[in-house]
Amino acid sequence: MTTKTTVVGQRVTRVDAWEKTTGRARYTADINLPGMLHAKIKRSPHAHARVLRLDTHLAEQLPGVKAVLTCFNVPRKLHAGQPEPRASSLVPDQYILTDTPCFRGDGVAVVAAISEEVAEDALGLIDVEYEVFPAVFDAEEALRDGAPSVHGTERNLVMPPAIIASGNVEAGFAEADFIFEGRYSTSRHIPAFLEPYVCICRPESDGNLTVWSSTQAPFMVRGSLSEVLGIPMSNIRVLSEHMGGGFGAKQDLYQLEYLTVLLARQTMRPVKMEFTRAETFIAGRSRHPVVIELKQGVKRDGTLTARKARYISNSGAYGSHGPGVTWVGSSMLGSLHKCPNVYIEGLCVYTNAPIAGAFRGYGAPQAYFALETQMDEIAEALQIDPIELRLKNLFQVGDIGPAGTPFESVELGECLRRGAERIGWKNRRPVGSSPGTLKRGIGFACQLHSATAFPDTKEVASALVVANEDGTIQLRIGAADLGTGAKTVIAQIAAEELGVRYEDVRVVAGDTDSVPYDLGAYASRTTFIVGGAAQRAAASAKAQVFALAAQKLSVDASELEALAGLIWVKDAPERKTTFQELLTPVRNEKIPIIIGQGEFSPKNDYSFAAQFAEVEVDAETGLTRVLKLIAVHDIGKAINPASAEGQVEGGLHQGLGYALMEDMVVDPISGRTLNPNFVDYKLFTAEDMPEMQVDFIESGDKVGPFGAKGVAEDSVCPTAPAILNAIYNATGVRVRELPASAEKILAGLEFNQKEVRP
Repeated sequence: MTTKTTVVGQRVTRVDAWEKTTGRARYTADINLPGMLHAKIKRSPHAHARVLRLDTHLAEQLPGVKAVLTCFNVPRKLHAGQPEPRASSLVPDQYILTDTPCFRGDGVAVVAAISEEVAEDALGLIDVEYEVFPAVFDAEEALRDGAPSVHGTERNLVMPPAIIASGNVEAGFAEADFIFEGRYSTSRHIPAFLEPYVCICRPESDGNLTVWSSTQAPFMVRGSLSEVLGIPMSNIRVLSEHMGGGFGAKQDLYQLEYLTVLLARQTMRPVKMEFTRAETFIAGRSRHPVVIELKQGVKRDGTLTARKARYISNSGAYGSHGPGVTWVGSSMLGSLHKCPNVYIEGLCVYTNAPIAGAFRGYGAPQAYFALETQMDEIAEALQIDPIELRLKNLFQVGDIGPAGTPFESVELGECLRRGAERIGWKNRRPVGSSPGTLKRGIGFACQLHSATAFPDTKEVASALVVANEDGTIQLRIGAADLGTGAKTVIAQIAAEELGVRYEDVRVVAGDTDSVPYDLGAYASRTTFIVGGAAQRAAASAKAQVFALAAQKLSVDASELEALAGLIWVKDAPERKTTFQELLTPVRNEKIPIIIGQGEFSPKNDYSFAAQFAEVEVDAETGLTRVLKLIAVHDIGKAINPASAEGQVEGGLHQGLGYALMEDMVVDPISGRTLNPNFVDYKLFTAEDMPEMQVDFIESGDKVGPFGAKGVAEDSVCPTAPAILNAIYNATGVRVRELPASAEKILAGLEFNQKEVRP
C-alpha cells in the first residue's frame, strides 16, 4: 500500500531534461562516424511474388557503391544441420531478405554506398524479375477456403486459435432474458513517432560489433542478431540511449539491424540505415486491424450471463507480435465486466498487407471498442443508466483477473463516479435530443489492463545500485527510455528507497555491456516491474550502507533511518553520519564496495480507468469536434505526477485520432499503401486538441513499488469507445467501424432520417 514519501510523488525535473532542451541528446540518427556508409533496401513492388532473377551488376559498378547483398546471399542457416533462423522477434517466419516477398515493400536486396543518394541510385540499377502470385489483404477473406496462401499455414492462421473460456456459455445464454449481437471493426492505426527506424553498426578492431539502434528492447536486438547471424552474443554491444518515441512499435526487428551488421562486417566500415517516413509506414508496424463478432446475454436487471466472441486479427505478411496481441485482445474481451460464462476465440491471420505489430494497448483498444460500445447498446435497450450497468457487473477485490491472479485493488467504481461528476453526467440529454444543427453529447468507456497479461509468461526485470565514493549513486537498469521519462521515475524509486537525494542518483541505461538484462520497455511494465527491481536493488544497497553506519554509530542497523543522504539513529538524531562519510575511501582502511542487486517478477498488475468525452457533431456535415476528455485512472501511486499526466494526455491524443481519423489505407487490389506520410495520414495537432482533465486515484497496490501500477497503455484503451458513445448520444448514429469519419456519421444521419419518415 502507499506510504509517506519524500521523493516519490514529486514533480521532479527529468534526468534528461538538460540534454533534450539544449539539443545535446544524441539520438541514433544523430550519430555520424568517420568513413560511415549508408544503406538502402530494394523493396518488392508486388504484394505476393517470387524472385526469378536478380541482377546487381550495374549497381555494383556504380561509383561509391561498396557492397550489395541480395536474398540469395544473406545467411539462411547457422550451420549444417540447424534449422533456418528467421529475422523476427516473436514469430520465426521472416528472412533477412526474401526471394518470396509477401507484402508490397518486402526487402529483396540491399546496397551500402558512400551516401544515401548513391545508394538510392544503385537501387534503381538492380534489375529484378518476378513471378506474381494472387494476394489477399482482408483477414476474413484469408480465412476462407480457396484463399491465396501467404505462408502455407492452415486457413492462413499465424497460430492455433487462442481460446479464452470459463463456465458454460450456452447455458449462460439459456439463462439470459435478452441476447445482443454486433460486429465491430477497427482501422490500421500508426504509432506516428517522430524518430524513424534507424540502426548503425561499427566493426571494432577486436572483432566485436557496436550497434546503435532506436529500440525498446536492446537485449532482444542483441539476442536476435546473435541467433540469426551466428555471432557470439558477447561480441555484440547494443546501445539505445535516447529515443524519439516508440509506443510499442520499436520492440521488433525490421531487417535493418541484420543488414547493417552484415554490411559492416563485409566492408569493415560503419554502416547506417535510416528509414524514410514512407518506409516507416510501409515496412514498420501498425496496430492490428481487427474484426470482432460479439454476442452477450443479460438478465432484465442488467446482470451479464454469457459472452461469446471472435477476435479476428489481421497480422499482415508476417507474424511479428500477432499471437501476443491476439491473446491479449481476446483476454480483454473476456474481462472488464464480471461474467460467469465466457467463450472467446482469437484468430491471428496472415494476409499480404503491411505487417501489424505491437502498439500501445497491445490488442486491448480493439477489444474495448467492441465491448464498451455494446455495453452502451445493452444499457439503452434495457433502459438502464450505462454507468449503473457497469457498476452492476463490476469485479471485486479477490476476483480472478485475466492473467489468472486475483485483483488486489479495484477502483473502477470510483473512477466512474469521479468522471461522471466532472462531465456532468446527471445533465446528459436523451439520445439525439440536442437542439439545432450542432448536436452535443457525452459518453464514456472503461478499461482494465495488466502488464502481466500472459498467464504462462514470466515478466522479469533486474537492476543494480552502485554507490560511489562521494555518496552519489549509479542506478543501472536494462530498460530503454522511449522518451517517457522512465529513467526519471526509476531514479525517484531508488532514491526514495535508499534515503538519498533524487539529484544524487545517476541512471545508466540502454547499453547491453553496462546494465543487467531486461526484456524491454513495453506493456506499462517499466515503472511497475523495472521500478520494483530498482526498489529491491536499492534496499540491498541500503542494507549494506546501514551495516557500515551501524558499526560507526555503535547501534543495530534496525535503529537507523535515512533521508537526503543523511543517516541517523531514530531515538537520538544527533548521532548521525552521511552516505559520503561512510563511502569515502580512507588511506590504510578497507575500501567500502556497495553494490545492490534486485530482481522483480510479479504475478499481476491490474489497473483500471474510466474516460468521458463531450462532443459536438455538425448534423449537416457529419464533422465531429471533441470538446472535452476526462480521464480518471486507478494508478495505485503516481511516482511522478507530471510524467503520469503526460502519459495519459499522450494516450488521449492517440485515442482521439484512432476514434475519428487515423487509418493507414491499403489498396484492396494492389496492396499499395496509399497514405504513407504525415500529409495524407491525418493526425490531430496541438491546435486541434480538446480540453483534457486527468485525475488519479491513488489507492495503493500491494505488488508495485510504493503502491504504483502501470498507466501508459491504459490511457489509449477506452478513448475511442468513449468518443463514439458520445457521438451516439449526440446524434443517434451508432458507428461500429473505426474511424468514425464525417462520411460515416453523415450516412448514419441520413439513414436515420429515412427511417423516421412515414
